[in-house]
Amino acid sequence: MVIRQLSAETVNRIAAGEVIERPASVVKELVENAIDAGATAIEVVTSGGGLSLIRVTDNGEGMAAADLALAVERHATSKLDDENLFDIRTLGFRGEALPSIGSVAHLEIASRQAGSRDGFRIVVDRGRKSAVAPSAGNTGTRVEVRDLFSATPARLKFLKSERAENMAVSEVVRRIAMANPAIAFTVTTGERAGLKLPAAADTADGLLSRLGRIMGREFLDDALAISGEREGIRLQGFAGLPTLHRPDQTQQYLFVNGRVVKDRLLVGAVRAAYGDLIPKGRFPLLALFVSLDPRDVDVNVHPAKSEVRFRDTAAVRSLIIGGVRASLEAAGHRASAQGGMATMDVLARAAAATATAVADDARAVVAGDAHAMHRAGGDRAGSRSASGMRLQLDSGFAEAMQAPFSAVDRSGLAAPTDAAGSGEDVWDRPLGVARAQLHETYIVAQTRDSVVIVDQHAAHERLVYERMKTMLAAGHVERQGLLIPLVVDLSEAEADALGERVAEFAELGLAIEPFGAGAVVVREVPALLGKGDVAGLVKDLAAEIVSEGAGFALKERLEAVASRMACHGSVRAGRRLTGEEMNALLREMEATPYSGQCNHGRPTYVELKLSDIERLFGRR
Repeated sequence: MVIRQLSAETVNRIAAGEVIERPASVVKELVENAIDAGATAIEVVTSGGGLSLIRVTDNGEGMAAADLALAVERHATSKLDDENLFDIRTLGFRGEALPSIGSVAHLEIASRQAGSRDGFRIVVDRGRKSAVAPSAGNTGTRVEVRDLFSATPARLKFLKSERAENMAVSEVVRRIAMANPAIAFTVTTGERAGLKLPAAADTADGLLSRLGRIMGREFLDDALAISGEREGIRLQGFAGLPTLHRPDQTQQYLFVNGRVVKDRLLVGAVRAAYGDLIPKGRFPLLALFVSLDPRDVDVNVHPAKSEVRFRDTAAVRSLIIGGVRASLEAAGHRASAQGGMATMDVLARAAAATATAVADDARAVVAGDAHAMHRAGGDRAGSRSASGMRLQLDSGFAEAMQAPFSAVDRSGLAAPTDAAGSGEDVWDRPLGVARAQLHETYIVAQTRDSVVIVDQHAAHERLVYERMKTMLAAGHVERQGLLIPLVVDLSEAEADALGERVAEFAELGLAIEPFGAGAVVVREVPALLGKGDVAGLVKDLAAEIVSEGAGFALKERLEAVASRMACHGSVRAGRRLTGEEMNALLREMEATPYSGQCNHGRPTYVELKLSDIERLFGRR
């Protein structure tokens, strides 16, 4: 086998294959170079999905003629002062981006230094470099890349549609812009809607404003500030409430020293921080920024610099988990504002349909055409269903209000004082005062400026679960004996599976014994279960143990088991509550962390602002 040295052109193309996967990769490298050059405004223009043209213009410090000539040489960089690869303080440092791009496309760079009268340009056409020549231009640098991958046409087969490539370009700039709120970004890709992000203040409020423009108003309304510091590692950013989640990780953004990264450690820490607050298969929205000494993180793991390796992974993980959990706990009972907005949207559509039906009926009556009115009524069955739903809601509310609450003045002119005798006006409580119970499932409460609708089962489920978690942490779950032991019939496999874990269930306050073939007897249950569905709980636990086999370890999944117990032991939908019970539930929700969502991640209540309700009826 004969070994030969590869040509410089081939070496450059191999390097390009590592660094440049698609047009968005080019944009990423060029925008990072602009940031390292101190730019405060960056403009990105693409055509043909970035294959025909990519142009990145910045107002950074620019380059002199000699620097411009070196910039297109391999491993030439201004980002390393002493060639210490363990102290990287810039976004780009390999010195491979520009020569790699020039080896597979037509590259032209024009630059003028601040304070210099003369600008210069250089062209690299598929690996062939021209001499540096004078060029007119503003202070900063303009890089144009044309006919990308024309020197490696095989790469074109792996690219997606023009629209998909445009979206990838915009997403790359969005991610970089999140970490740099003080820089203005403009992206024009040929799509109908471009991206324009004005510069914001380099503060927490400025960062949240930038995140809101990128992640949407729903995140802006439900974002919790995250901050923390430990052993020289600093964490800041914003995370959404647990009730704000998506079916994928596309709205999870993680940064290390200003660099966009994809790191399993960070993703796992986020998942652990939210724990049981998020439904399985759903992902919270967040943008977290980790800052630490560059010598404590290796950013040289991947050619595209998208992965990092920490010196102390445990410290980073614990900081993220602790910081996020602290903010979630401080949020208390708060739930996503999107629940109220979605409810108002549904009510607005129903009200519009009702108004249309009433107007059509009025016109038919005026015209004296009873037959037309009848025909119109048949055609509007769908619209009238919304009206019927509204009438049903009204009648349900009226029926519930027929039974006065001893804890509430039905006149609505006054409210009782706090049950503890503090004299605090209950109308000022976050969840207000219970006014009615609808369909024995939903509690309607009133504050000074809103209406709150609570799902009684979901809310109580979370409260029971949190109390049970506290008992588990203390190592003691209070239990109560059953006056008459309960026999639960199961399959033989399920009964045997439960029998093998009798001791583990006892630690959870559930005393179970085998009772012949295919049955168990329950003698004690956790006190929090009260009159819950004990038989249903035992059957569910047995089925879960059998389905998961040897991998099911109760001690490792205490909270999951506690969640199942809480679900069976909470107030069920369909149970009529007294006024005192409803108000007691509201007060406990206000005092319990995470009570804004149930154990399955669904909201426990929605809040409708009075101003929105007034707009619904045209009063504003």
